[in-house]
Amino acid sequence: MENTEKTVKVDGAKALIILLASAAVILLGALVIKSPTVVNLIIAGLVASVLGMIWGVKWDDIQSEIVEFAKRMFPAILILIFVGMLVGSWISSGAVPMIIYYGLKILSPKFFLVVACIACSLMSVLTGTSWGTVGTLGIAFMGISTGLGVPLSYTAGAVLVGALFGDKLSPLSDTTVLAPALSGCDVMEHIKYMLYTTIPSYVISLIFFLVVGLRFGDGTVSSADYDLILSTLESTFNFNICLLIPPVVVLVMIFMRKPILPSFAVGIALGVVCTIIFQGTGLQGALTALNKGFTASTDVAIVDTMICRGGISSMLSSVAVIIAAATFGAPLMACGVIGWAEEKISKFATGQKSLLFCSYAFHMLLILIIGGYYTTFSIAGPMLEPMYEKYGLHKANLSRCLEDSGTTFSPLVPWCSNGVYFTSTLGVPYAAYALTTPFCWLCLVFAFIYIATGFKIKQAAPKEEAAA
Repeated sequence: MENTEKTVKVDGAKALIILLASAAVILLGALVIKSPTVVNLIIAGLVASVLGMIWGVKWDDIQSEIVEFAKRMFPAILILIFVGMLVGSWISSGAVPMIIYYGLKILSPKFFLVVACIACSLMSVLTGTSWGTVGTLGIAFMGISTGLGVPLSYTAGAVLVGALFGDKLSPLSDTTVLAPALSGCDVMEHIKYMLYTTIPSYVISLIFFLVVGLRFGDGTVSSADYDLILSTLESTFNFNICLLIPPVVVLVMIFMRKPILPSFAVGIALGVVCTIIFQGTGLQGALTALNKGFTASTDVAIVDTMICRGGISSMLSSVAVIIAAATFGAPLMACGVIGWAEEKISKFATGQKSLLFCSYAFHMLLILIIGGYYTTFSIAGPMLEPMYEKYGLHKANLSRCLEDSGTTFSPLVPWCSNGVYFTSTLGVPYAAYALTTPFCWLCLVFAFIYIATGFKIKQAAPKEEAAA
């Protein structure tokens, strides 16, 4: 017999209490107790669930939402696991150490950050993937920066600015296609109007990295340490030009728009083969590196920092954060907190400017709650599109809002899938790159300036003209 029992949603006051209580748990844990993000998210989710159930929300509804959230996030979990295996195989094969070795010999610390940013920009534009860029070029640049004496926080910022630049603007990027599709806008029109917030933010970021890079003009690694790093890498691994085959093949597959998981799988398999052939490691050792990463100590601390990483085990804490994010966001959805927020926007949005400001605020709130912009795009785009039609705004404004407050804002949220992936892959904590990635918050700054001034806020065509 079909279940027709009505799903219970809490009213406005109770929704606000649930939202504030959940937010208080996260802030208290992060700022006062200093407890892990995973624990904070799970406790916040439990608080929301308990309050919702007290006010009539059924556990089955909450559990269903948790399952749905987990389904949406499972691809990100798989990618994290594959990246861990990829990093482990490429380090154990000698590919990453060789890139680090020659990078130390060639690159100048003075221009390293600018070069890293531009190189990652080119790759992300051509491939349309920030995750693929960070997982390949980003890893190599992080290792090189350690040898050059450039702080990892600045290098992570340069890598992320470059990776996110292409993720926003490349027509090959899934977000560049998804945002206009869910907003009712043409892709090329979407890209055109994103340039107004993206290009100024990118140029200022490059200037920032150039100025900062000048501080490291002579490097901070002493000559003795520099020579020790090079000699240790050279004696630990057998370098061969063929070691570049795994990363080159993966890059080619990404350029050809092949799915990222199969591309990474090919790179992992080639890495294992190179480990066996060129490093003389047995099959068991090569496969162990996929699980535990490269663990052999060189007895040189700075070199171990560069190369002792990777493996599935290095990503398990990140996977836990994604699962915890689902545990947190699902009760808010099941209790009707997100629906309540939607209703509030309709009341506050009484004109073009207020609608635009509310759109950014609402989507950023969704990012904070749900932790993944694929889901938030799907919620905010269709929900806000009719309101943009009502107030005569072109839908390119909405699609730009989704990208500015999603693609570039999400890395600043520690529990968002982007933030989790970037911190895990680059091996730096969230706090290390939050202030050294100006691109992320400058896009929002320019967006708010344009809204306040009306500059480059595209108006919708008259209905007669649009229908013609």
